[in-house]
Amino acid sequence: MQKYHYKQAEFFTTVNDLASLPFESVKEIAFAGRSNAGKSSLINTLTNQTRLAYTSKTPGRTQHINYFSIPQNGIFLVDLPGYGYAKVPEQVRKHWVVLLGEYLARRDPLIGLVLIMDSRHPLKDLDYTMLEYFEETRKPLHIVLSKADKLNTSEKARTLEFVKKQIEHDGFKNFSVQLFSSSKKTGVPELETVLDEWLNQP
Repeated sequence: MQKYHYKQAEFFTTVNDLASLPFESVKEIAFAGRSNAGKSSLINTLTNQTRLAYTSKTPGRTQHINYFSIPQNGIFLVDLPGYGYAKVPEQVRKHWVVLLGEYLARRDPLIGLVLIMDSRHPLKDLDYTMLEYFEETRKPLHIVLSKADKLNTSEKARTLEFVKKQIEHDGFKNFSVQLFSSSKKTGVPELETVLDEWLNQP
C-alpha cells in the first residue's frame, strides 16, 4: 500500500463558492465538523504543522473552503468551514450549511469524509444534517472523536460504542470511528492508515 506524505502538506488555495473549486483536483478528502470541534487542530496535528489550518479562539472563523496539497499530484486535503456556530448571522449560517451539503453530495473528486466531533458532545443535529447530505454518495466516512484526552477510559469505550451503534442505525455501511487527541498527539497513525486506504483505492 502506498504511503502518503501528509506532513508535507502545503496551502494551495481558498474558495468561498463551488464554482471556484480547483479543476486540478484528482482526489480529495474533506474534513468537516462543528465550530470548535477541533478540526483545525486535527489537520495541524496530522500534518505536523502549527499554522497550516487556522485555529481560532473564536469559533466560526473558517468561512472558506481551504485546499491543502500533498506531494502526490492532484491529491488534496480539504478543510471545510466549521458549522453550527450561534454568533454567525442566520443567513450566513444557512448559506454555509447548503454550500457544504452541495459540496459533500456532488463533488466528484471527493473520495471520503472525515467528520470531526468533540468526543464529549458527539452527534448533534447539524452533524446529522451533514451525514444526511453525504449518505447518498455511498462514499466512505471516518468519524474522529476529538479531545479524547478529556475522557477517562470507560467514557472513551462508551462513546465509541454509542457512536458506532448510531451510525450503523442510520444506515451507513462504509464507515469507521476512532478517538483522537491533538494535545496528546494520539490517534494520528490510525487516521493516516484510513486516509492511505482511501487514496489507494483505484
